[in-house]
Amino acid sequence: MIGSFTYRFICHVCYCVCLIFFSCNRDERALVVGKIQLASDLSTTEFVIDKVVFGTKTKKLLLINISEAQFLAYSKATVKTGVDLSKISPEDILIDRNKIELRLPAIEVINFSYPPSSFVEDTLVSDTRSFLNKINIRDQEEFFRLAELDIRSNLQYMGLVKTSQDHTRKMFKVLLSSLGYKEVYISFKSDELLIPQVNLLADQDQIVSP
Repeated sequence: MIGSFTYRFICHVCYCVCLIFFSCNRDERALVVGKIQLASDLSTTEFVIDKVVFGTKTKKLLLINISEAQFLAYSKATVKTGVDLSKISPEDILIDRNKIELRLPAIEVINFSYPPSSFVEDTLVSDTRSFLNKINIRDQEEFFRLAELDIRSNLQYMGLVKTSQDHTRKMFKVLLSSLGYKEVYISFKSDELLIPQVNLLADQDQIVSP
């Protein structure tokens, strides 16, 4: 009888200890998730991309090129990358005493800006007027549209992911170290760059821009 009571008592104590341990662990992870989500503005990285814009417009007569106008300009695109911290769940955080492992969402483009104020035409190279041919404002807008499309399609290959991941790791290591963790390990769910889709369909012929 005494042995049975002692056994039940020990099981009850073990159950309470486990319950307290897992409860504290869940509370700690929830606290870390809250701290991380408050740091969303700090987990962004900004890039400035220089882009040379070149285009030509050809005038034809009976399938023969009789004149060609050229346009050359310089431009800048600003790209901001980061991680969507709202996607982090407690399951993405593993805590073992002073060690913490954090698994972050993939890096994504959160803002892309290609302002006309950055466009500067090179008047020494551009020849926008030739025989029976002229590059007008609409043509120039098309050249810049194609340039923007080229930038967007090559973002994945510009090293933005690695640079953004390195910046994010440093920021979170500082943050988590300030919470008392001695060992901080940070990984990402994917090394792909998530890029929002935009509609930049061509609407002109006889215009080429490499």
